[in-house]
Amino acid sequence: MKDVIRIGCGAGFWGDSAEGPRQLVESGEIDYLVLDYLAEITMSLLAKARAKDANLGYATDFPDVIARLAPQIKARGIKVVSNAGGVNPQACRELLQQKLKAQGIELSIGIVEGDDLLAQAASLKDVPEMFTGAAFPAKPWSVNAYLGAFPIAAALDAGADIVITGRCVDSAVALGPLIHEFGWRADDYDQLAMGSLAGHIVECGVQATGGIVTDWATVADDWDRMGFPIAICHADGRFELSKPAGTGGKVTPETVAEQIVYEIGDPATYLLPDVSCDFRDVRLVQAGPDRVAVSGARGRAPTDRYKVSATYQDGFRATGTMMLGGPGAVDKAQAVARAVLKRTRRLFAERGLADYTRTDVEVLGAESNWGAQARARATREVVLKLAVQHADKNALEIFSREFIPAATAMAQSITGFSGGRPGVTPLVRLFSCLVPKSSVTIRVDVDGRDVPFTPAAPAPDAVRPAATPAPAAELPAGPRRQVPLLALAYGRSGDKGNAANIGVLARRAEFVPLLRAQLTAEAVRRYFAHFVEGAVERFELPGLNGFNFLMQDALGGGGVASLRYDPQGKMLAQILMDFPLEVPEAFFEQGLLAA
Repeated sequence: MKDVIRIGCGAGFWGDSAEGPRQLVESGEIDYLVLDYLAEITMSLLAKARAKDANLGYATDFPDVIARLAPQIKARGIKVVSNAGGVNPQACRELLQQKLKAQGIELSIGIVEGDDLLAQAASLKDVPEMFTGAAFPAKPWSVNAYLGAFPIAAALDAGADIVITGRCVDSAVALGPLIHEFGWRADDYDQLAMGSLAGHIVECGVQATGGIVTDWATVADDWDRMGFPIAICHADGRFELSKPAGTGGKVTPETVAEQIVYEIGDPATYLLPDVSCDFRDVRLVQAGPDRVAVSGARGRAPTDRYKVSATYQDGFRATGTMMLGGPGAVDKAQAVARAVLKRTRRLFAERGLADYTRTDVEVLGAESNWGAQARARATREVVLKLAVQHADKNALEIFSREFIPAATAMAQSITGFSGGRPGVTPLVRLFSCLVPKSSVTIRVDVDGRDVPFTPAAPAPDAVRPAATPAPAAELPAGPRRQVPLLALAYGRSGDKGNAANIGVLARRAEFVPLLRAQLTAEAVRRYFAHFVEGAVERFELPGLNGFNFLMQDALGGGGVASLRYDPQGKMLAQILMDFPLEVPEAFFEQGLLAA
């Protein structure tokens, strides 16, 4: 058993830079190359591709990427784990085998299957949606269970040099190698929680090494050469985060903390197939240049169910954009949107077509996403985005034809139709549910040979740990000054289905009591009243001096179904950074804040 395993993540999504895998392999600093390609919308696209061609349904660039690097991967003894298999791991493996054979390179390839439940969809018809209770879709495009890391470890145990999976939780591609190398058992919950945290941090590539950080100006000069993350993992679960020497970006407690809070809910109950994680007391310490030591994640027994994500079509969508300028540009854009909708609705009625299912208007450049907090009403140059949904494709074909004539029939200055008429495409929705683990049959295959795999028997569900009462702390008395949240904190936002999360992290421990008092769940709900239709919860992260806000029904249907320009809530943390706070003058006098 090795003392240290180095895992580098070279892709955070399907479409990430091909420089990532090459950078990591050529660095000579990794034992494992992992690549994370899948998201809910990706699964639906791959399922449709496989329906048209039985040889498709996987991340098609993965075989090319690995084949190009295969000589170095072989020479350096690097192993590869990826969920590039999508809904067709077999076809992905076959193409990669062909490319390796053409080079005379022998590498053993394992696959993990069993997540694809589309053929079993009829048996799920009585399973409700886990958030809304809605009925299972009648005609799903894709149905996939989020598998864990132990099947990956089994393939590696059986001698695989490359493991290709279908849908698994993103962090499993990193946890699997750690289980294999360190011999972690199914009840080594704390180690599994730490390994899952390592996977969660690296799974989005350079987001952990300075990509999309709040303090963007500190890394902007490096954006052309960002370093991909490397987790340096120990058998007891501890790890350090780093990146290849000589690459851009930075690895600091701040960059790592932002990634930890990305797309999480309750940090005390981060549920994964292999372990229920508690991230509240995670600690980050700068251990050297571009090296951060991570500790403190705790684990307990996982549940006896897998999360399943299904996708299905809910009518059609179309989105048109146009630029407008001049005095009154904002009012002009809104008037155009009203006119286009009024005109097309009249044409629908004349043809016996129903009204739109949904419409969404955004005036980009006028701070539409800030709602009541917008301050750019006087801007003289905007882009109108008008998105619509309808059950009938023919209705949206009318919308597509009638959108561009606004340039000669409505406001002066309309331009910018570089994309032509709005395209009409299916609107895909996400359906999430839970199924018993016993109903999912996992198959592990290495080079065409079945590998026996028996999942661990689920332990009784562990009780959620009680929240630690927040310590009482009094703020300095005296005069106050209003400053934006950005002065006291940084953060990151993302999506959880139709919910959005915003992690807010204090720049100094001294600021936490003030944030606790003023940045309440109700205050955040009021601030985002133009978006949030459900409840807002606030969870504390004492180890990171921060909070996580989970906002229900906040994304207009969620990433795959929203009509917004920011369907996954990527901008929400930046919007919240303008939240006004009343700060004691003593903070400035003590040098905690710059005057």
